Amino acid sequence: MKKYITVIAFLLSICSVAGQKTNPNYDAELAKKLGADDYGMKSYILVILKTGSNTSTDKTAKSKAFAGHMNNMQTMVKNKKLVIAGPIGKNDKTYRGIFILNMNDVEEAKKLLQTDPAIKAKYLEAELYPWYGSAALSEYLNASDKVWKKGF
Repeated sequence: MKKYITVIAFLLSICSVAGQKTNPNYDAELAKKLGADDYGMKSYILVILKTGSNTSTDKTAKSKAFAGHMNNMQTMVKNKKLVIAGPIGKNDKTYRGIFILNMNDVEEAKKLLQTDPAIKAKYLEAELYPWYGSAALSEYLNASDKVWKKGF
């Protein structure tokens, strides 16, 4: 009987250890640097950019605003505020693009977006949502700057 209890205790301990999901590749220093929680995640602000209310046909003003939009994105990246940006293909919702901002306060994000000339001029409108995603998103920026051949 003692032998069976020992075997059962051993099997239970193995099941307990096997049931734990710990990452053998976990890098505590990197997780701390990126602001990751125990799941490797963190809070961001997801921005959906939509066609704005400005319907002006002034091509010079519009071009200037969108050139400023592109420059502003580069500034946000340099300031570690913009993690991901990109256009959305044609759709029936007037969606134009997305940003993922490296911040977790919607009001702070709204203030930041007012530095964007296309948003400020109302060529674009922004919808903001709290979003929870991988803390490693910002690491993609290091590679993204090495894969484009032509600028906008």
